[in-house]
Amino acid sequence: MSSANAATSSVADRLRLFFTLFDSRFEDLRRDTWKVVLYRDFSAGLIVAMTAIPMAMGFAMAMGLRPEQGIIAGALACVVGRTFGGSKYQVYGPTAAFIPLIAGLMAKYGPASGGSAAQAHGFLVLVSILAGVTLMIMGVAGLGKYAKLVPNSIVVGFTVGIAVAIAASNIGEVLGLRTAVQGSLFNKLRTVVTHFGEVNGWALALALVTFALTRGLLKVSVFIPAPLIAVGTATLLSSTVLSDLGITVVRDRFGSIPNQFFVFTPPRLPGFTASVLLDIVYYVVAIAFVSGVESLLCSSMADRLANNKGTKFDPDKEFWGQGLVQIITPLVNGFPCTGALARTATSIKAGAISPLAGYFKGGLKLAMAYFVAPLLERVPMACIGGILLWVASNMIKPAEIREVLEEGRFEVGMMIYTAIMVPMTDFLTGVLSAMVLYFVIKRAFLRPRRAPAERAEATA
Repeated sequence: MSSANAATSSVADRLRLFFTLFDSRFEDLRRDTWKVVLYRDFSAGLIVAMTAIPMAMGFAMAMGLRPEQGIIAGALACVVGRTFGGSKYQVYGPTAAFIPLIAGLMAKYGPASGGSAAQAHGFLVLVSILAGVTLMIMGVAGLGKYAKLVPNSIVVGFTVGIAVAIAASNIGEVLGLRTAVQGSLFNKLRTVVTHFGEVNGWALALALVTFALTRGLLKVSVFIPAPLIAVGTATLLSSTVLSDLGITVVRDRFGSIPNQFFVFTPPRLPGFTASVLLDIVYYVVAIAFVSGVESLLCSSMADRLANNKGTKFDPDKEFWGQGLVQIITPLVNGFPCTGALARTATSIKAGAISPLAGYFKGGLKLAMAYFVAPLLERVPMACIGGILLWVASNMIKPAEIREVLEEGRFEVGMMIYTAIMVPMTDFLTGVLSAMVLYFVIKRAFLRPRRAPAERAEATA
């Protein structure tokens, strides 16, 4: 068979796999095991759903979107990703890596720059659809294996940098400031210093209680829906003993939270200029990169954590599923999502066996949010800030940093460079410049030295 025919055959095989919805990922759902699988997947889905509601709201608000959009995005992304993706275990939803990226887009095209939230979200829908199409093409072309070329030092540095960016973005909520803390890292720090006299000590206390309670409960057991308990405790305090102390709640910032979640939101092009075209390219590449790399890292981690002896994750099908997540989810009032490391780990530790856990998580999350929407309006913004501080702190893994430290000074330098550049500039500038430096320096200056016998042979 010629190489052209072989390539055509492999593409056809991939497409057949991509359109096979009930595939080998469901191999554990057998006639003799289906009751156990359903029970364990339902339990895991329930635990993750209870954990995910406050986190999804926090992610959405940190991105400049409405809280219910996080609930929609997390539920729908999980259903789409579990249907078309390549992993048995992965939980899809809003992730921290998207926060600086989407927040930058919403700030540039939203009310802060003279536009509207609807226009900015429409532009987000447009670039997300284009990123989704890009990911689907990458999956069909069999490019999943190349995502593993991103060096570990840059991945760890990127994660640390995103954690710093998230913490800086939410410092205003944690301190109870009524002035918006926006812009670059320096602008955010300058705003905090300028308005430090306006800090609300009670809001800070609620943020710290939320952070400590979430962290402490999860140390007891991953089966405890710690973020939900922490948010409930802080909301109860702010609604009773702290009700007259000027603490801003979600309703003050966003009004009421509707429980009619799904609203069709078409893509919008905010003009046709060179600047807009450059932004389209930037955001399409950034969304495709974040969702592609993070989902493959998450899928790989899930197989290891679950000690998967059966069907391993398929990187090309994962790209295909990620593409559909980026296309479908934003169109119904959501935003780009990808594989969520912490929620995937929680799902596996809670007993998840098959992709059914993702379907249960999505359905239960929507059902719970539907009935408690009026209560979610009373959540203090400081409490959301506390949850996101916990997310940021949880992203920095000492074991991963130690692993990079053992790889040598060059890898350590690249990790530090990436960790600094991501919050100082922007996500794509930081990561792409790090990758260019990495491969240029590695090729030009760090070539392995040849043995004396090899040098003699070369000069002979």
